[in-house]
Amino acid sequence: MKNYLKLVNFEFNRCVKLYFSLIGLTIVSQLIAVFIESRNYINQLNEAVYQNKMPKAQFLSETGEMSMFWVINNIWFSMPILICVTAVLFYSFYIWYVEWVGKNTFIYRLLMLPTSRMTVFWSKLTTIALMIFGLVSIQLILLLVESQLLKMLVASDIRLDLSVQQLSEISYYLSLFIPQSFLSFIVYYGTGFVLLFLGFTTVLFERSFRFKGIIMGIGFSIGLFLVFLSPVIVNELLGFNWLYPVELFIIEVIMGLFVIVISSWMSHYLLNKKVTV
Repeated sequence: MKNYLKLVNFEFNRCVKLYFSLIGLTIVSQLIAVFIESRNYINQLNEAVYQNKMPKAQFLSETGEMSMFWVINNIWFSMPILICVTAVLFYSFYIWYVEWVGKNTFIYRLLMLPTSRMTVFWSKLTTIALMIFGLVSIQLILLLVESQLLKMLVASDIRLDLSVQQLSEISYYLSLFIPQSFLSFIVYYGTGFVLLFLGFTTVLFERSFRFKGIIMGIGFSIGLFLVFLSPVIVNELLGFNWLYPVELFIIEVIMGLFVIVISSWMSHYLLNKKVTV
């Protein structure tokens, strides 16, 4: 456990600059979105009411009140989310390949530590998980801050206040990262971590067998992912709708755990028997 925690600390410190850069980008960009949309809305209101002589009530009826709905549809709001997702996906692979970079490859020292080689695997997985849940937590806090900022910028008689739950219902991006129920959380994040395990195993195949390993790893991962999706494929695509939603969910959880176990076992085998440095 001590070695595991040391490796997690090491891995996180290595990505901390990227991590805080993503947080900073998200904060600045989304706050800009609040200012832009609030100013645009007020300018539209003033133009309609004072220049076009439209009654205020008619403007509100046609356009609607200002709310965070306007903000989350702004490119300045969604752009950092897409960048964060892309960065985490990229780093999920880079976190392995960085060990092989350079003249004195660090992987030599890492794999010769007096501990199980799977400790390296779990520490990298934990680091990615911390990055994901940390960014989601920051986004939740930001939504609350942005809602308060909007209240300061827009008068209450032309503003509609929305909760975080309501925002996650109307935003595709937010609904993925802030699920509306615990079951949705298990489905979305469970599927994400299944893919993360398979991605790690694919990298280890490549590190073990080089170019041939890429094909082997992709084939292995696609096969296991199809196994993971098999209950849904059978139940929906083939028209055999004999399972209740709860039953389908339980089977999917079991299949997900099965895929994670097989992927972990293969990663253990490759790290201990096949990976070359």
